[in-house]
Amino acid sequence: MSNHERVLDIIFGRWKSQILYAGVKSGIFDAIDTVPKYASEIARELGLDLSLSYRLLRALASIGFLNEKDDRSFSITPLGELVRKDHPQTLRGIILLEEGPEHYAIWKHLISIAKDGKQDGFIREFGLRIFDYLSQNPGYAEVFNHAMSSYSAIHTRWVLEALKSYDFSKIQSLCDIGGGHGHLICNILREHPQLKGMVLELESTTKNKELLWAEKMGVADRCNYLAGNMFREVPTSDAYIMKMILHDWNDEECVKILSNIQKASPSGGRVLIIEHVVPGPGTPHFSKLFDIHMMCALTGRERTEKEYAALLEKAGLQYVQTHYPPSKSIGVVEGIKH
Repeated sequence: MSNHERVLDIIFGRWKSQILYAGVKSGIFDAIDTVPKYASEIARELGLDLSLSYRLLRALASIGFLNEKDDRSFSITPLGELVRKDHPQTLRGIILLEEGPEHYAIWKHLISIAKDGKQDGFIREFGLRIFDYLSQNPGYAEVFNHAMSSYSAIHTRWVLEALKSYDFSKIQSLCDIGGGHGHLICNILREHPQLKGMVLELESTTKNKELLWAEKMGVADRCNYLAGNMFREVPTSDAYIMKMILHDWNDEECVKILSNIQKASPSGGRVLIIEHVVPGPGTPHFSKLFDIHMMCALTGRERTEKEYAALLEKAGLQYVQTHYPPSKSIGVVEGIKH
């Protein structure tokens, strides 16, 4: 690909993701299987305009999510399978959140944010911080929660790879702070039968018991869900995990959370911070792009190893090392209380 073609591919990248969003939102991928189906059938089934929906189907085929035949019939591809509702590792929630109207809208404030030095894209657009907006808009909250579940499936796999050789033998209790429905900790508990787990979350997140993973994964006898607020206090535990939590907050807010962990930890207590760790200059990485999204959405940022080590030190904890999966997609930053 020439330099001109590379630049053009980036310029028109949003077209591709918006076309994919439209396909997912309209239900196209759940209406099509591996057996070819005519565009007219798909349009009737989904209540779409026949002519215009064919053009959308054709575009989805052009970017690899569908196969098109000469008779205007379409079948799904392996890429398309990944955005179906029923796929066990579906990415459907992520596309609905990140290319949905709310997140699409906040990016238009990026230039003003960079100029003014204020990370308040959500406030500029909606008058509320993202977590306040969540509590007042159930439709957005549903999309947000589905996206977090999609992210969890990916992150859990990476974390298990990163911690494959980690010594859990001296740990009896593990607390997942802001652990959502418990996908990560329940997977860790399954691999380490001696562990007992806790998930500290807002009551609004865990009130729907059908969504909680402990029962579904057979570890309910070793995993409790505790309602609480990490900015106020955390329960005592031998070790703590936090997945994609600190990147939501600025340094002062992160130190407050980590200080609460330091206070509740026994001597030798561990904390495992799971984030997209920013590598050095010259290394392309998702974290450097995700960091710009954090500029638009929240007060937080993606950080380097040294920056996480500094946060730990300010909270009275000591940096140990960072564990990575083979892909280096995510990092597990380890700290200890001496």
